[in-house]
Amino acid sequence: MYTSTRQWNHIRKRILKLGESQRQVARLEGIGRRTIQKMLKYEFPPGYKGCNLQKLSSIQGDEPVNTSTACYSNSPQSKQQWMEWMYSLEQKPSIGQQNLPGWAELIAGLSPALNNSRRKALVILANERGFSTSAIAKHLKARRKTVQHYLADFQSGGIALLFGRKARKIKYDVTALKNAVFALLHEPPTLSGFNRTTWRMEDLHKTLRKMGYTACRHIVRAVIKDAGYRWRSARVVLTSNDPKYREKLEYLQNILSHLKDDERFFSIDEFGPFAVKMRPGRVLVEAGVHPTVPQRQKSKGWLIVTAALELSKNRLTHFYSNAKNTAEMIHMAKVLVEEYKDTKVLYLSWDAASWHISKELVAFVDEHNKTCSETYPKLELAPLPASAQFLNIIESVFSGMARAIIHNSNYPSVKAATEAIDRYFSERNQHFKNTPSRAGKKIWGLERTSTEFNAGNNCKDPGYR
Repeated sequence: MYTSTRQWNHIRKRILKLGESQRQVARLEGIGRRTIQKMLKYEFPPGYKGCNLQKLSSIQGDEPVNTSTACYSNSPQSKQQWMEWMYSLEQKPSIGQQNLPGWAELIAGLSPALNNSRRKALVILANERGFSTSAIAKHLKARRKTVQHYLADFQSGGIALLFGRKARKIKYDVTALKNAVFALLHEPPTLSGFNRTTWRMEDLHKTLRKMGYTACRHIVRAVIKDAGYRWRSARVVLTSNDPKYREKLEYLQNILSHLKDDERFFSIDEFGPFAVKMRPGRVLVEAGVHPTVPQRQKSKGWLIVTAALELSKNRLTHFYSNAKNTAEMIHMAKVLVEEYKDTKVLYLSWDAASWHISKELVAFVDEHNKTCSETYPKLELAPLPASAQFLNIIESVFSGMARAIIHNSNYPSVKAATEAIDRYFSERNQHFKNTPSRAGKKIWGLERTSTEFNAGNNCKDPGYR
């Protein structure tokens, strides 16, 4: 049985008003002649099993039907009333409901070419007419939650929100989920109860669900992939094997959260050694040109940059070293003590390299604290967990510096390379002197990540050299 009131009315109009024969209409429309005869017998589809109940008074142009008694069940009467209402809506849409906000737009949305808009418009108009949510969902063959969602959009935002396109929120773009994923990857799996040395997707997914994140494995995998990491490098880049990882992390976070105005926290590390020669990198070229770099070339010298990033003022102190050893770390401590002698405490934070935790360095710090009195600030060591270069914030600055002036370079000498590095750091310091900001609120140059202390951050760029 055909239940479309539009088609029903179209057939009746062709025969009764335009004078076409039943045989011709049946042949052109592909409908049986008995069906055509039934369409001529009733002004509207008679409903299930031919029940032809009395029309709603609103169709006859009388007073609107009482919405409290309008069909709410799945009975034949309910279906009949729905079809009668649909017929009256399409025949005389100007009757009733004109006071409904956005009424004209809802009527325009009934066009059969706009399937999604038609369903939304019918939901709003039927609800205003008195049909229940269950009845609307039943007649439109939609879910109740979908009907409730359309009604909620219309009540809160009107026609604009109902018919407007809604931006799809991708789960793996949520910052909280990203931070949670990388904060877990930075920890040893044993801290979450898994007797393994590296993370598996199954274990990572279970732990995230316990933390309240409902993202599926595909989304977690997309988060890691979009960050530029692959599972094959997880042992080196993503995971710390320090059994006291959480304790050291909490200690560092506690220092930073309670840092006073007369205290400074430094992230310290070395960049290099790297050879001064022609370097590969991304370059804009015309079509058909493929830049090349000789595999074998004579080095013009080499450099090691030792630097310290002060987090509260975002200021960087650097010098060039001949080696990576304890003597250079002691030299850096002396430079910082002299440069920040108007403060009371300097916190020195670096990774777990052997020369960063040597007995000689600890002895120097102890001796300095005994003799500094009130003239110079005290030194406090705040080492990072083992294999946790991703927490060393200065790595992000090194990454930006390498991308800006080392990649795709061909300096004629070591002096030219040092001048470029000095200029880069000088401009960076001048910027943050003019616009004071803690490390992390602004990315300088081409840093891969924000320069901030965050357990979910990935400051160490595997390809920064």
